[in-house]
Amino acid sequence: MIRKSLAALGILVALVAAYLLLAPVPIEPVAWSAPAAPGYAGPHAPNTRLADLRRVSIGDGIGPEHVAIGPDGKLHAAVAGGAILRMNADGTAPEVWVNTGGRVLGFDFDAAGRLIAADAYRGLLAIAPDGRIEVLADRVGDDPIRYADAVVVAKNGRIYFTDASRRFGAKASGGTFEASVLDVLEHSATGRVLEYDPVTRRTRVLMNDLCFANGVALSADQRTLFVAETCAYRVWAIDVGADALSAKTAATGTPQARVLLANLPGYPDNLMRGADGRIWLGFTKPRSAVIDRLAGNPFLRKVTLRLPKALWPIPPAYGHVIAFDEAGTIVADLQDPAGAYPETTGVTEIGDRLYVQSLHAPALGWMPKAQAGL
Repeated sequence: MIRKSLAALGILVALVAAYLLLAPVPIEPVAWSAPAAPGYAGPHAPNTRLADLRRVSIGDGIGPEHVAIGPDGKLHAAVAGGAILRMNADGTAPEVWVNTGGRVLGFDFDAAGRLIAADAYRGLLAIAPDGRIEVLADRVGDDPIRYADAVVVAKNGRIYFTDASRRFGAKASGGTFEASVLDVLEHSATGRVLEYDPVTRRTRVLMNDLCFANGVALSADQRTLFVAETCAYRVWAIDVGADALSAKTAATGTPQARVLLANLPGYPDNLMRGADGRIWLGFTKPRSAVIDRLAGNPFLRKVTLRLPKALWPIPPAYGHVIAFDEAGTIVADLQDPAGAYPETTGVTEIGDRLYVQSLHAPALGWMPKAQAGL
């Protein structure tokens, strides 16, 4: 009897081992060298300035991932399920304005009053004031846009947006968060920055090889595009001024770029311009020591993905947003170590309020600017 039990246990262990070693997974991890995490020190010293956020009800909506004031003076918020909510600037009277049928992660408004949306499932969209939806771009040439993530409209009408991953489409991977986890673990750096010209209606690539290309914002003079590279813990500054583009394009077809912020303490997400030259950045999660240690071991990252999802090395909730100036100096740092408001993906500064964006929160968080020391 004991021998039979031991034999059965041995077979079970062998099957589990075979599964962990050989079961197919959707990623082909790439070895990389993670910089030593800076921890919460210096300008990111621990604090609780983001704790005790006030809440604005968004009805049945989940995940106010992007928030902005429209030309009509209404506050707009993109939530899960494809809905874009519209409400008063103080957050009262929320209503569903339109539903794209996808998942809008970022949006901006053009000179005609259209809402220009980066829909992770559908691509780059234009939504007219009457709610009519037009697909502006869902591919670059013959190459599909698999994960439109963030967008900003320049004063000259050009539209800059990101395609977070060419490996893991948000729709094909079962959702935006699921696709992002796969991209983090694989680290193949297939994200890109795109430019759409409304005159020619053509889309071109400005920058390739980013590890999950995420939030975008323009400098005050519109000559620099800031881009968050989530999996590499950094923010880029790309020259998009007419002179810079013409000079560089003649040689390579792509603009010059430099790293503005490096080795950040979390996974950078959305970028939003605020007042007084501030650019706000949200961290969707803090750094994971496990993920950093596995950076040079692709095989173990495959094994990790074969574990139950509850055992995946997804970092715990930790509220954290910062503001920096165009030179890359940190000018504000707000944290909530308890993570009461999940995935603080960005900040929208409106009047005397800071609205805090989130991928999964059931309400829209906000705080008075005075509470943030601004």
